Amino acid sequence: MPSRLHPVHAALSALLLIGSPVAAEPPPAPPAQGAGAKTSPKPADPPGHAGGHGKGPAAGHGPAVETGGHHHAHGGMPHRFEKAADWVQRFEGPEREAWQKPAQIVAALGDITGKTVVDLGAGTGYFLPYLSRAVGDKGKVLAVDIEADMVRHMKERAVREGLKNVEARQSTADDPALEPSSADRVLIVDVWHHVPQRPAFAKKLAAALRPLGALFIVDFKLDSPRGPPRKHKLGPEQIMADLKAAGLFAELAKVDLPDQYVVTARIATKPASPQ
Repeated sequence: MPSRLHPVHAALSALLLIGSPVAAEPPPAPPAQGAGAKTSPKPADPPGHAGGHGKGPAAGHGPAVETGGHHHAHGGMPHRFEKAADWVQRFEGPEREAWQKPAQIVAALGDITGKTVVDLGAGTGYFLPYLSRAVGDKGKVLAVDIEADMVRHMKERAVREGLKNVEARQSTADDPALEPSSADRVLIVDVWHHVPQRPAFAKKLAAALRPLGALFIVDFKLDSPRGPPRKHKLGPEQIMADLKAAGLFAELAKVDLPDQYVVTARIATKPASPQ
């Protein structure tokens, strides 16, 4: 005759059989990423700057140097602009004039009639028509860029638009490709935060300036919604420190732009108006 369970034991058995939670089944394994499997699209790379800056993906100017890391230890934010056709619409958009103020920037260079002006990091050549008109028939505009296809594009643009005083040439990451004492003005727009070794690069620019020449750097204000992420932006004090380390006198120019500031520098050891 089978033995009967003690009442306490019977109660415990009932709890185990009736009241215990059932272990959940493990979730199904994700499908294998084989042929025909759907994957989430990879997020697009953030828009470039020096040429690809804006409010979100908006316009900019063009690249000068694109190698190196972020601006810690004088490094630049890396980005390449290898194919001109990919950037023309962004760099040349009609909305750019409202915030870039190209005519105002060129006017800040002073009287450049008959002068040699360098557009460093010229990209697709956004500033070339403005500079070409300002220097006149006896002046010269050197459009310099690190990207071979940008240089090709600017050469074709100069021919197409009849900019006979424009010469496009290619530079390298550590050399602006300018002869000593060859430039009256060097204009660098939306580019300086890309330069990997800024003080060393500034020394080469200083060597390219003529005695009364001047350097103009236009870059994004730290609180501007345009341009690169804030961590990649440079304040005017940092840019002036870069230029002073190269032996230049540098100061903040009195140019009122909505999203940018202008730093100017020259070889003179004391303030003097560029000529």
